[in-house]
Amino acid sequence: MSRHHAHLIRTIFHDPPNGNLHFREIESLLRHVGAELEPLSGGRVRAKLGRMEAILHHPHHGSALGAQSVLHVREFLARCGVTPSAYEMGETREAQAGNTGKADNADPRG
Repeated sequence: MSRHHAHLIRTIFHDPPNGNLHFREIESLLRHVGAELEPLSGGRVRAKLGRMEAILHHPHHGSALGAQSVLHVREFLARCGVTPSAYEMGETREAQAGNTGKADNADPRG
């Protein structure tokens, strides 16, 4: 678990939404939790995590996401089971395995 990613997840789920998150940080977080990212035309990115999918829009002027985009990312993460409490307890990998139907019997905590 990364402290940076834990802080980023807490920031995404904080109200009011922070409009100062950079798109590259969101991409890094999504990859960290196991999402597949596929670039699309028009500055869009398809994010797939388990059976869930979302289309994210890269900001055209600068790299910071607006509040609406942060809410969209929050909704996607919540549907995938990636919440601040789940991430801090290390449950995001189990949630992803449950979404894909894959069983992960190895417990990384020992």
